[in-house]
Amino acid sequence: MKAAISSLISFRNFDLHEPSLSRSIFRQLSLLLPSQFPVISTDAKVYGANFTNLHQKFRFHSIKTSPIMASSFNPERATSPPAVPPPVPPVTKFKIGLCQLMATPDKQRNIEHARKAIEEAVGKGAKLVVLPEIWNVPYSPDSVSLYAEDIEAGGEASPSTAMLSEVSRRLKVTIVGGSIVERSGDKIYNTCCVFGTDGNMKAKHRKIHLFDIDIPGKITFIESKAVAAGQTPTVVDTEVGRIGIGICYDIRFPELAMIYAARGAHLICCPGAFNMTTGPLHWELLQRARAVDNLLYVATCSRARGVDDSYVAWGHSTLVGPFGEVLATTEHDEAIIISEIDYSLIELRRTNLPLLKQKRGDLYQLVDVQRLKSE
Repeated sequence: MKAAISSLISFRNFDLHEPSLSRSIFRQLSLLLPSQFPVISTDAKVYGANFTNLHQKFRFHSIKTSPIMASSFNPERATSPPAVPPPVPPVTKFKIGLCQLMATPDKQRNIEHARKAIEEAVGKGAKLVVLPEIWNVPYSPDSVSLYAEDIEAGGEASPSTAMLSEVSRRLKVTIVGGSIVERSGDKIYNTCCVFGTDGNMKAKHRKIHLFDIDIPGKITFIESKAVAAGQTPTVVDTEVGRIGIGICYDIRFPELAMIYAARGAHLICCPGAFNMTTGPLHWELLQRARAVDNLLYVATCSRARGVDDSYVAWGHSTLVGPFGEVLATTEHDEAIIISEIDYSLIELRRTNLPLLKQKRGDLYQLVDVQRLKSE
């Protein structure tokens, strides 16, 4: 009898505190237990008393069983290896600076211009500064190799990263250095370098997903003609928390963001330069989607729009919060955005909306190939 009653309640998604549904349950219970419930009253208080009596007698679980139900779906198996929680960040609140810059043909001018922008952002309180994709030169597959730098050699072989290293050390600021064209052996990469407050390079991310696109009459851009694809998702622990790195087109692939979330990232930084065709449609949409899918922060920094450039950028650098809310953004001209990140909101939002605990490991799985091999 007890099993039959438990089955009756658990089989249906009833809210036992809603009067009409409560009446339905107790009418059916009265058929099973007429002696205990001889009269089914229309009085809500009576229903409450009846339910309390029933709950005490048979020790039913209340309707708030979602954690138990979720656990039966094995959410820990939805990611392989299992997801790790974000580490305790060195800071809970800090200011981020997004430097939306123009890229001119004068490389040295662009480097000095970026230096001044970083200094301005730090002067306004930024502890983390992000630069755009290919901020130091115009970006065209036909000429990209002319501007390539040997990042590993450093110094004069890589004046862009040499500047970033010097500024990060001098100003004690973490820098996600946008991206530059990197030469490594006989290959060319679109590469983002991250520098810590000591001036040392903490991570290097090579763009994983290359921008090969052909929309007739709108835009054709085949990045893979000039650039090789990176092979490694990049998560880096910094003085302002654990950051996952993407470059522009990388943001279109939700699996990469999911891997970053599963590795405990607090924030995804994505330097970019969406174009005038897909930018208005997808740029903000993708940022908000990656943030709300994984309940973390997403920061993007675009190149400013140069109307005479062969590739015209959309602009609109943006910071998005873990509920998909736009916290700060700009238009298409050069600008420096200063906004606050509060990591305590991540835990709050994941409590409000426990998506990561409700994944169906019994139905699907995201495999982090790199981490699986390393473990």
